[in-house]
Amino acid sequence: MRAFLAIVPPQEVVAEVEQFLRPRRDSDQQHHRDWRWTLPEQLHVTLVFLPELTETAADQLLEAGSVWAARREPLPVRVQGAGAFPAPDRARVLWLGVGPEDTAAELRRWARALRDAAGHAGAVVGGTPFSPHLTVARSGRPKRAGRWVQTLDTVDGPEFTVSEVVLVESHLGEGPGRRPRYEVRARLPLGGAGPP
Repeated sequence: MRAFLAIVPPQEVVAEVEQFLRPRRDSDQQHHRDWRWTLPEQLHVTLVFLPELTETAADQLLEAGSVWAARREPLPVRVQGAGAFPAPDRARVLWLGVGPEDTAAELRRWARALRDAAGHAGAVVGGTPFSPHLTVARSGRPKRAGRWVQTLDTVDGPEFTVSEVVLVESHLGEGPGRRPRYEVRARLPLGGAGPP
C-alpha cells in the first residue's frame, strides 16, 4: 500500500485555514488557474511518507509506533508562515508552516524517530528531509511563486494541540477530480491524550 504517518488538524482548524485560503484560491481559479488547491479534508502534516508499505511492515510499524506515541505528550502547534518547494522561483508546492520553532524542532525529532521505526519494520521510506508544513496547492510544472508566498505568509494561526499521529493509506486517483482518496488505517494516541 501507499501510505503516510501524519498529523491531521481538527475540523475547526481546517475550517479556519479554509476561510483564510478561500479568497486567495478563488482569485487564482477565476484569473489564472495556476494551482491545484488541496481539498480542506485532505490537509495534514506528513511526518513520514511510505510509498510501499506491506501489511506485515504496517503491523510492525504500528506496534513500534504505539510504544513511541505512548511516550510523547500532546504538542501545541500553530499554523504560521508560508513557503514553496523546492523554492519560490521554481515552485511546485505552496505550503503553510507549522510552528513555533521549538514545536517545529520537536516535530523534526518525531519524524526522524518514526522514519527509523518504519525502516526497522521493513517499510520503504520515501520523500525529502522533513519540514513541518501543510501543503495547500500544487502545480504540474515549476512556477514563480514569490507573490503567493508573501500572500500566504500573512496567515495568523490557528492553534491546536496534536494528540495523535495517524497512519493514512493513499489511493491514487480515487478521490474527487482524480485526486488521491485518503483512508485512516490506524490512530496512535499520544501519552496523556486519552483514548483515540
